[in-house]
Amino acid sequence: MTSAETHPGASSDALGPFTAHRRLLFDVAYRMLGSVVDAEDVLQDAWLSWDRADRAAVRNPRAYLVRTVTNLSLNRLTSARATRETYIGPWLPEPLLTEPLPTVRDGAEEVEMAETVSTAMLVVLESLSPPERAVFVLREVFGYSYAEIAEVLGRAEASVRQTGHRARAHVRARRPRFATEPEQRGEVTRRFLAACAGGDLNAVMELLAPEVTAWSDGGGKVTAARRPLYGADHVARWLLGMLAKPSLQAVTLESARVNGEESVVFVYGGAACAALTYDLDAVDGRVVNLRLQVNPEKLAGLAGWGAEGPTSGASGM
Repeated sequence: MTSAETHPGASSDALGPFTAHRRLLFDVAYRMLGSVVDAEDVLQDAWLSWDRADRAAVRNPRAYLVRTVTNLSLNRLTSARATRETYIGPWLPEPLLTEPLPTVRDGAEEVEMAETVSTAMLVVLESLSPPERAVFVLREVFGYSYAEIAEVLGRAEASVRQTGHRARAHVRARRPRFATEPEQRGEVTRRFLAACAGGDLNAVMELLAPEVTAWSDGGGKVTAARRPLYGADHVARWLLGMLAKPSLQAVTLESARVNGEESVVFVYGGAACAALTYDLDAVDGRVVNLRLQVNPEKLAGLAGWGAEGPTSGASGM
């Protein structure tokens, strides 16, 4: 959090512009890093930079702040890539409770924006180089021109344009098309919750594509599968076996909007302790990819979940 409460000595001329653009800044940092904790750290560093800046010389506070956040994210992403090479088990992005944007013009635009923050998209973005990721996020998600991005990154426009074309082709080649209709996801989620609550193996398998793949991220902090799991029977038995453990008897599964799409959260004592996101086949609507985040150090984006659902801390898209 960056606010007058956390910075009691902050001047209003510094706090006002930063607060006005905070959601945009977080959205840029989160898409750059796939981490809620790192995105918040970047915003904290950006605030310190902004508070110390000669603001009288800044003609466009929004552009200055986006440039600062982008470059701080680039620095953090470069160092994070080395850390992830030694990560224990599969690495997954940190889940984020989201809510519909109040500014979208129609349902199609909301779906498009939701796709840019989906777990599937964040996984694909991990395969880009840091500069490619920065250009793709600013260009394809937030609509910046190549000239504006060149100014942000301090690079020649021709070089940025080439990087953008390369990043877009990379994402297009690695991003399968999934079903994204909210009604369809809602129906799958309801059936999944009922099947898990009843321990119904056949019902769970009916929801999974034969070639389904499941990843679980425990980061070595909690028990999780160290390798991806393949096949409907294997994945269904793994899910139900996990839920049948005595340590999880007090855990309930509830629907939630995570990373822009209806998903499932595991709830213990009124707080979310894990998130399950998934991709649906565009043809038959069955689950083709399933990702379970259980690393306790990567659940900051679920903060605010209460017994009646997300109450605070949710972000826009």
